[in-house]
Amino acid sequence: QVQLVESGGGLVQPGGSLRLSCAASGSMFRLAIMGWYRQAPGQQRELVARIFNDGRTNYADSVKGRFTISRDNAERTVYLQMNSLKPEDTAVYYCNYHRMVYDYWGQGTQVTVSS
Repeated sequence: QVQLVESGGGLVQPGGSLRLSCAASGSMFRLAIMGWYRQAPGQQRELVARIFNDGRTNYADSVKGRFTISRDNAERTVYLQMNSLKPEDTAVYYCNYHRMVYDYWGQGTQVTVSS
């Protein structure tokens, strides 16, 4: 069983920045694909970014050039640096751990972009 604890959400003005963190338990973190997903009200959950165990990254087109995902295997933590935030980035952001047949989710952290 893997537990994921997210932090760093909040209210920010358009154009601002936030950094999300997700701390994972367990000893196999370095082998997992870690991802950030988001879900806005009335919308399906969507992939924002993910990072593979070799450091490769994928991003949704809507966040390319603005968001950066990174990981610290020693700290078992994945980060999402979000810059140039837009109102349409408002959503609950979820951390995901995927390894083999295992999928774990964090509890979610609210990000609200509003003036």
